[in-house]
Amino acid sequence: MTEARKIVRVSGVTKTFQMGRIEVQALKGVDLEIMAGKYISIMGPSGSGKSTLFNMIGGLDKPTTGKVFIDEVDIAQLDAYELAWLRCRKIGYIFQTFNIIQVMTALENVTLPMVFAGLNNDDA
Repeated sequence: MTEARKIVRVSGVTKTFQMGRIEVQALKGVDLEIMAGKYISIMGPSGSGKSTLFNMIGGLDKPTTGKVFIDEVDIAQLDAYELAWLRCRKIGYIFQTFNIIQVMTALENVTLPMVFAGLNNDDA
């Protein structure tokens, strides 16, 4: 029997935002492991830190403290090129808002990241 591998590991992640004089703690020491092949849901009320956590895992933002690992790689140690490569090949992201390119069709919007990943238009 093969051992499941961790594809995402979040360790002690905090995120603090400065709103004028007020400091807002969006994440307070989050630990999370996601194993390959598993489907998870993260649910909670508005303002509970779900989007902030996803931004950490997706490499769109950096934690104030703690670490995020994708396939056991500490993504804080990646340069901009390596992080872009990781996002392009390892992370599928569906945004809450419609981040589509208005002048493109739905199919073109969906296949565009695949073209960036090096696939030709037909394969994408």
